[in-house]
Amino acid sequence: MQTLGLSDSTPRTESRFKSLFWPSIQTADDVDYLGAQGYWVCAIVAVLSLVASILADHAIAGVFVFLLYYLGGVGVREHSLYASVVVFIFFLADLVLNAIAAGPSVWRILLAALLLANLRATWIASGWKPDSPEAVQPPRLGDTWTDKFVDRVPMWLWPKVRVLYCVFSICFSALLAIGIGTMLRHLAR
Repeated sequence: MQTLGLSDSTPRTESRFKSLFWPSIQTADDVDYLGAQGYWVCAIVAVLSLVASILADHAIAGVFVFLLYYLGGVGVREHSLYASVVVFIFFLADLVLNAIAAGPSVWRILLAALLLANLRATWIASGWKPDSPEAVQPPRLGDTWTDKFVDRVPMWLWPKVRVLYCVFSICFSALLAIGIGTMLRHLAR
């Protein structure tokens, strides 16, 4: 496997910390790695948001927020700039609303920084030498369940839900605007 270049032990061109917060792309492996990393960040945000919503007795809203972030992560894995922007904007709105209501949270600020870096990485990856031979992505493996979860599922799911995700995010934006208006009216009293 190693001689064919199919090993998962490809050396990274930068450290984990730098690739999380200030990623750069030098090879097609970096493009693939940043897509997978962005997927995991969005999936973690989706699960944390679902758990927080359930704990706050807003389970139905939590499911919709989970879908927004998780499907956004699927789009990020497939290098969709739209999905990356949607995930960042909604998390930023959530950060601001929670900071107004309960004060700032270090964890939320850290996650917002990760999502901003994720947006930057997706923007760089979406335009990285698309016509050159160096832009050929490494093969997506499906040997382990994590390989299937991060490589196969997004590749299969994103073409089927891309348009629905756009409609869903626009509808969610309208609901968020209504919610912000209601919250501001209550704070003004």
